[in-house]
Amino acid sequence: MDWKKYIHSDPDILMGKPVVKGTRLAVDFLIGLFAAGWTEQQALENYPNLTSESLRAVFSYAAEVMRDEALFLSPV
Repeated sequence: MDWKKYIHSDPDILMGKPVVKGTRLAVDFLIGLFAAGWTEQQALENYPNLTSESLRAVFSYAAEVMRDEALFLSPV
C-alpha cells in the first residue's frame, strides 16, 4: 500500500505529527485506539472522515517507520 496518498505531515497541524490527510487524526492516536481494543468498524463510525484504506495506510506507515528502528528490550 502507498501510505503517502493518505498520510502526511504539516507543521501547522498537530505540530507536524503524521496525520490522515483531511483530518487532525494523528497516526499514533489511531494506533492507540486499536491498542485499546477498538475495531475498524468503531473507528469508522466514530470518525466518519476515515476510510478502510486510510486505516490500512496508518498501519502501513507505522510498519515502514518501525522497520528502520532498532528496539532493544531488557529483561525485567
